[in-house]
Amino acid sequence: MSKQRVFVAGHRGMVGSAIIRQLEQRSDIELILRDRTQLDLLDSHVVQAFFRDNQIDQVYLAAAKVGGIVANNTYPAEFIYQNLMIEANIIHAAHLSGVQKLLFLGSSCIYPKLAKQPITESELLQGTLEATNEPYAIAKIAGIKLCESYNRQYGRDYRSVMPTNLYGENDNFHPENSHVIPALLRRFHEAKLRGDAEVVVWGSGKPMREFLYVDDMAAASVHVMELDNATYQANTQPMLSHINVGTGVDCSIRELAETMAKVVGFTGQVVFDSTKPDGTPRKLLDVSRLADLGWRYATTLEQGLAKTYQWFLANQDNFRK
Repeated sequence: MSKQRVFVAGHRGMVGSAIIRQLEQRSDIELILRDRTQLDLLDSHVVQAFFRDNQIDQVYLAAAKVGGIVANNTYPAEFIYQNLMIEANIIHAAHLSGVQKLLFLGSSCIYPKLAKQPITESELLQGTLEATNEPYAIAKIAGIKLCESYNRQYGRDYRSVMPTNLYGENDNFHPENSHVIPALLRRFHEAKLRGDAEVVVWGSGKPMREFLYVDDMAAASVHVMELDNATYQANTQPMLSHINVGTGVDCSIRELAETMAKVVGFTGQVVFDSTKPDGTPRKLLDVSRLADLGWRYATTLEQGLAKTYQWFLANQDNFRK
């Protein structure tokens, strides 16, 4: 039996590398990988030539320009242009080369800022987006609609998954540009090394957030990709085809910080600066559709933070600033 040739776009990123860890365990898959020096995903001609030359069977589209609030606010043009071009080039080239199966990875920021909680897939396009990352969110919405459009017009089987807040190996631990978990992990670690008496966390600690360990996200992606078409179609709609991926469980920022302190071994005080902004009070995905399709997360927050901290300790020399 011939192996399935699987292209993972963005295989060096946090999610792409986790998908690789899942697929490497399989004897029936041959991974096709290119980094950005080998394949410019912003060049449509280069991408189409790559697909023509490599007889791809499946695509995991995890490549994206990503960043935190500051980066999204500072470089909105880059965020909308590069993400639109990456997904359009790959999805169109896959179609032209006869690739029937593709999985597009989006983001929960596609949903309106004031979406009903927990957020169901039907909340898409029902309200105004969060202003700070609207260009990125619109690009991700376009990716969903690209998949739906190629499915509707050409009978392709292009699926989309929308993860909640992710963390884990290969995350960005930059002191200014990272998301909340890597930022807090680094801050607690460095405070422990200095022997600080306290760590100050922005906000009241009351906002509720949902977090998913990236290897669970990868497992969910493979699960959704490999569902038979009848099962998948029975749980989606032609114009509402994306699936939320998360735990369905949230915690307060205070609980997150206290768990982080425990995992890192920081024994000082955790102090909350309520003069700083809290952001959205709650952001939780409804993952009942994914549960109906037979998948549930495996890694608790404390387990995932511990694994992430061990990876951070082993790799911190590579990103020390």
